[in-house]
Amino acid sequence: MSKRAQNAARTTDNIITATEKLLAEKSLEEISLNEIAKEANVAVQTVLRHMNSRDGCLQAVAEKVYTRVKKQREIYKPGNIADAVESLIEHYEREGKLVLNILAQEQSTDSFASELTTIGRNYHRNWVEECFSPYLSGSGPEVIDCLVVVTDIYTWKLLRLDLGRTRNATKNAVLKMVNDIKEAS
Repeated sequence: MSKRAQNAARTTDNIITATEKLLAEKSLEEISLNEIAKEANVAVQTVLRHMNSRDGCLQAVAEKVYTRVKKQREIYKPGNIADAVESLIEHYEREGKLVLNILAQEQSTDSFASELTTIGRNYHRNWVEECFSPYLSGSGPEVIDCLVVVTDIYTWKLLRLDLGRTRNATKNAVLKMVNDIKEAS
């Protein structure tokens, strides 16, 4: 790769990183091309040349985060509850602020948040079904619903952020709830 191509790739990464930082901290309404350019320390025209639009920046962040989430969550074997919960908690520790900020904007007029939350919910449910598949045979959808709820980011938020539990105490509480559901089904 030429030096020019390397610099262009670095600039694109910088713009995506800046947009992600803004997404974790601000409302979608506050994120403009000017804000992205300012955060990335480039001109608006540079953002447009690399990303085409504000939506291009947002879409690039969505793709980057989705890829990262898949890596964080898919380091387990189906049926290994401890590893699954560990990877889940690690995911929430790393991505929680961003995800919660997007969830808080789900009802906004900007369809981006709504689209992302729909994708996230579907991904989470599929992850639960795959993770716990060895224990779900013959179980109805209510068991999956329970597992979705106890492994949801809002459960993590309640334990970790609202109640101030440590990371380990949060992981243990989620693990206990998952095991209780497994035993009851």
